[in-house]
Amino acid sequence: MKNIMLVFGTRPEAVKMCPLVKELKRRNEARVCVCVTGQHKSMLKQVLEAFSINPDYDLSIMKEKQTLFEITVSILNNIRVILEKEKPDVVLVHGDTSTAFACALACFYLHIPVGHVEAGLRTYDLYSPYPEEFNRQAIGIMAEYHFAPTEKARENLLREGKKSSAIFVTGNTGIDALKTTVREDYNHDLLKWSSGSRLILLTAHRRENLGDPMRQIFQAVRRITEDYPDVKVIYPIHLNPLVREIAGSVLAGEERIRLIEPLDVVDFHNFLARAALILTDSGGIQEEAPGLGIPVVVLRTTTERPEGIESGALVLAGIGEKSIYDCVSGLLSDKDLYERMSRAGNPYGDGKASGRIADILLR
Repeated sequence: MKNIMLVFGTRPEAVKMCPLVKELKRRNEARVCVCVTGQHKSMLKQVLEAFSINPDYDLSIMKEKQTLFEITVSILNNIRVILEKEKPDVVLVHGDTSTAFACALACFYLHIPVGHVEAGLRTYDLYSPYPEEFNRQAIGIMAEYHFAPTEKARENLLREGKKSSAIFVTGNTGIDALKTTVREDYNHDLLKWSSGSRLILLTAHRRENLGDPMRQIFQAVRRITEDYPDVKVIYPIHLNPLVREIAGSVLAGEERIRLIEPLDVVDFHNFLARAALILTDSGGIQEEAPGLGIPVVVLRTTTERPEGIESGALVLAGIGEKSIYDCVSGLLSDKDLYERMSRAGNPYGDGKASGRIADILLR
């Protein structure tokens, strides 16, 4: 029996790792151990509850105004005893978070093989996104198994000198999650509020967008609601107090914009499925929305998910007020453009990635 540990700590990681946890737990050949770091707290708990997963270990590292230094050091100091006790055959980490990086580093120090889920995403700009681009490149150096979501991700890894026998194209486990969470009979009061309007779902939180870029993003959104009377915006606002301060100063008082608390994964995915348009600086939403046929405007200057741009499902708008406004306005005004993006399809998988990863690990 193979002893497999999965480690994650943020809400986005949990959304993509929980389907894999459940798939591995279905396999008789695997002993599965789940460790969460608590890099996020309430947002992480919501996802675990939605997927009915009780972690075996919770490092509970989160504290107010935590820094990258504190996150990394705390995980390294706390996870060592668990790894030494459990002696896993392989530890699975996901993506590009500080949790994934610190756990992979701890495993490297202890000579424990690492499997990197969602491997090979790249912008090749270490500061965009920051610190995620560094984290995923560093994990790629330490990982023994690379579970790449797309062929392009595989090509990135091959160019970097990774062994082809260690790279597996599986699709993205985030698409697997949608099969569990999106429901036809879903209802919510805010969706009743937006009924009859074109709903824009907004997410904005990236560290590199804090300050003036985020202010420009919000100014563009406000202009859109002023110029398009049939548009309403829902923004599940990030817990970061800096994000909340900027959002409040720009968006508060606009009757067709609702600033709400973060949604749990079931609510968020169902809002996503019912939106007309997504504006986001997130990574995972760039994969989820195309699977639902929803055009995505990416509020960044770079993306590690170029497949979505190339397929036509995503458009990269940058972080300037004018460029964002022009991009969104074009989609709201040009029905043919909107329809082309809606029909572009999802290049990130078919919802069977977790099964493929489990098969590979247990082979």
